[in-house]
Order: sequence, then C-alpha cells, then structure tokens
Amino acid sequence: MLRGLRIENIGLLETLELSFERGLTVLTGETGAGKSILLDALDAVFGGYQGVSATRLLRVGSSSAQIEATFSANPLIQAWFSKEGIELEDEDLTISREWRVKKDRLISRSRINGTLINRHQLAILKPLLIDFTVQGQTYELISSSNQLFWLDRFGDLALKDALEQVKNNWRIWTESCQLLEKAKVESKNLLAKSQEIKEILETLETADLNDPFEDQKLEIEQDRLVNGVKLQEGLISLFTYFKGRTDDMPSIIDQLGICFHELQSMSKLDTSLLIYLEKTSDILKNIEELVIDLDRYSDLLENESFRLDEIQGRLALLKKLQRNYGFGLPDLIKYRDDLRELESTHDYSTLLNELENKENHARNERDHANFNLRKIRNSLAQKLEKKLLDFLRPLGLLNVSFKVQLNESTPTMQGIDSVQFLFSANPGQPLAPLGEVASGGEMSRFLLALKTVLSEVDGSSTLVFDEIDSGVSGRVSSAIGKVLKDLASHRQVFCVTHQPLIAAVADHHFRVVKFVENEITQSCVVKLSDFQDRQKELAELVGGDFEEARQYAAKLLDQKAA
Repeated sequence: MLRGLRIENIGLLETLELSFERGLTVLTGETGAGKSILLDALDAVFGGYQGVSATRLLRVGSSSAQIEATFSANPLIQAWFSKEGIELEDEDLTISREWRVKKDRLISRSRINGTLINRHQLAILKPLLIDFTVQGQTYELISSSNQLFWLDRFGDLALKDALEQVKNNWRIWTESCQLLEKAKVESKNLLAKSQEIKEILETLETADLNDPFEDQKLEIEQDRLVNGVKLQEGLISLFTYFKGRTDDMPSIIDQLGICFHELQSMSKLDTSLLIYLEKTSDILKNIEELVIDLDRYSDLLENESFRLDEIQGRLALLKKLQRNYGFGLPDLIKYRDDLRELESTHDYSTLLNELENKENHARNERDHANFNLRKIRNSLAQKLEKKLLDFLRPLGLLNVSFKVQLNESTPTMQGIDSVQFLFSANPGQPLAPLGEVASGGEMSRFLLALKTVLSEVDGSSTLVFDEIDSGVSGRVSSAIGKVLKDLASHRQVFCVTHQPLIAAVADHHFRVVKFVENEITQSCVVKLSDFQDRQKELAELVGGDFEEARQYAAKLLDQKAA
C-alpha cells in the first residue's frame, strides 16, 4: 500500500506531506483546485512526465522539485528487489524523483531507497505497486490488444504456462522460417551462380589449361617463327662460310682440311706435332657436326612455318581468358581448379529438405500451442463475462449483455486470438463492439467493473481512480461507492470524486483547497477527520453549505457509520 507522499514545488503545491492508510481514500475539492495533481505526482514518480511535459509539472518559478512516495513492500516487490540486487532494509520502500534546472535544461533522477534507478526498472515496478484509472482512459477499452491483455490478466498459472509455451514455439518457428528463407535465397543465388560457374568452367576446360608458363613459351616460339626469314638468311650466310667454296675464297671446312693435311705432313717430320693434328681433327669434326645441326635447324624452320598461325591463335585465346577473368595464367589454372571443386561440393537440395522439415515441425508445434491457449482463453472468456455482469448490473446496468468474442487472426507471439468486447445496455439492442454503443457513463462503469474483477486475481495493491463516477446519476454513483468500498476491503483504493454519495462511504477523506497568497495561487491538502468537517465538505458537493445540504450530508455520513 501507499504509506506516504511528499511533494515539493509541483503544480500549485509548494510543499506537501501526507500519510495514508488502508481502505478507501477520497479526494474532493472545487474544480481546478489541484485534485489531479496528486495523481500526476504519483504518475511522475514512476517515470511519467518527461521532457516538455515535466516543465509544466513544476511549480512556476521553481528551479527544482521533488516527489517522494513510500510504499510497504509485498512478496512480489521483495522478489523484484532481490532480482535487481537492490537491498531492502525493512518492509518499506521509498521511490523518489527530483528535478533540477541546469544550464536551461531540466534534469531528473529517480531513486529507490537512495539507489539510482532507470525508467525501464520503474516501468516494471509500477504495475506491482499501483494501478491508475484516469479520465480519458476509457478509450483504451476499445483496443483489441488491451482487451486481450485484460483477458489474459484474468488467467491463472495454466494460462501463463500456455502463453509462455506459445512464445517459445513462436520464437522457434520464427527462427526456423528465417533459416529456411535464407537457405532458399542462397539456393536461388547459388542456382544462378552455378549456371555461371558451369559456363565459366566449360570455357576454361575447353581451353585445356595445364602449363602455367605456356604463354611465355609460346611467345618465345612465336618470336622465333616470326623471324624465320632473317634466320634463314643467316643460315645461308653461315653455310657459305662453313662449306661454300669459290675460286677466290675456299670454305672454312676446306681451309681446315688444308690445315689438317699440312699438319699431317709436318707431324711425320716432328711427332710432337701430333697433338695439334688431333686438335685440328677435333675442330674439323665439331664444325662438320655444327653444320649438320644447322641443316636440321634450317629444315625445322621450313617445316614449322604453318605453326605460326596456330601459336598466335593460342596466345590470343590465353590473353583473352586472362583479360576476361582478371588472372594471370597460373592463377587462371587455380581458378579453374577451384571452380571444379565448388561445382562438385555445393548442393543445397539436402539442406533445404532438412530446413523445410524443421519449419513444418515448428509450425505444427506452434499451432498446437496456439490451440491449447485458445481453449484456455475461451474458458476464461466465459468466466470474465459472468464476473463482469455480476458487477455491472448493480452499477445501474440491469439489462446489460456482455460477451468476450475470440476471433482467429494471424499467429503472433501472443497466439492466434484477437479479442472484441461486445456490449449491449438495453433490452432488444443487439450486441455490438463496446466502443461503438456504450455511452461515457457506461464506459466508466465498465472500466470500474473490469478493474474490480482483475483486482481479485492479480494486480497492484493500490488502485487509483480519477473521477470514475463521471457522467453517472446519483443512484449509480451510490452503487459505484459500494463497489469501491467493497474493493477497498482487500485493496488500498484512492478516488478523486465530485459525488457526495461516494465521498460519504470513504474511510479517509482529503480536501484539496486552492487559495491566493501574496498574489500567488497555491493549493493545499487538508485531511478531514471529524464529522463536522466532512459534513461541510459533502454539503458543498451537494450544492452549497445550506441547511438542507448539511442535513443530507449528515444523513449520508450516518448511513456510512451504520
């Protein structure tokens, strides 16, 4: 429960410190006195009012402000504190938020028992401590997602387990879908790539690339063949020198023969010349062998003249391949070998079959979990219908009809159900969506009934209602007061109201007063403890502090005391 609230420089409040107790607490006062500022302060301490809206919350002329709310901790809160690693020294916890203007910027910090806390933590903590029902919130009733949320809140552990199973199966199915789609895209890309690889590989295989230095060798051979005429001319000249003879100049071989015969004659006279005779003989044999080799080379040049076109065609092909694929010949051969391996190893058909089987299995598990969740929700819908009708009829809706309609929608992590609250307040009026047929007063009563029903199964210890009686008659407001009073038997309840019939049944009564002091408008909150003070305030709510109003107010208080 909310045990205390301390405020500095918020709205029209300069300073305020209040203590609260269990039961039903009402806040009354004239319109514009600042009743809602207390609710705004509680909302702000839980992380509301950020940015520009926070500047409007601060009291005019203030450079700092603070809100401090003290709650008694329940087991859920104690478990949350343990999880977050925040020490809870006793059964109370204090949530504070302070604002300071620094260099024309408004900065705020939030703490729990002095420990800094972030907005995400506050958002988790808030529903464990307090539940707000404020003016204008009835529009939330027409949201299908909110209606589903409230239906699930009405559930027990079985629903929570089923919903957790749905979320797990949804996650597994989503992941399997993503893997399958990724594999399909890759397979499609690979198919296109495979065709490209196949065409490239066919081109390279046709080229019959084996020698990484083939182009260099061919260029050498090409150069030789291109210069064949010059080489033939050179050979003719060499043959003329080596073996050609004229009257004027014998050939080299003839001259060496003459030299050999001369040395042969001389060696008969001096045997020491035999060694030179042998050398001359060797020279003659070598030159004769050289001439034979040159003859063969000459024949080769004549016989391979057709080879030039073949070599040039081959070189043109090799250069084209290197230019097209951006590789030199050695790397081009390696690229061909890599493509051979790639073509033989990449097969996505088996992988796709496996992933499709996994996706089908995950889809079946998802659908099975959704079906189980829908059965539980159907059962909950019937219970919620009965519970709400039991609360709505005493609130002046004697002929009300209500149904929770579950429609099947696209699967999500919340299941396959979309919810629509169908409502009818009058006999003969067919059920229709709540937001289309319910009046403002009917919506307020529906919201009160819903919050009351939900308070029986879970929710915050402290419930806050801001003018839940808006748009209803006196008879209905009396019924609302009874519901709030009953609700306060097991929850701490706060209600901002203008209805004397509701204020009269409260356990605790605070009056918000607006006044002007030194030309500055301020508000203060006064606890009305004795009979006369409450009688006077109720009389004001009835219509004014006159005798009949005071008598009526006294009668209301007497009935409450009885």
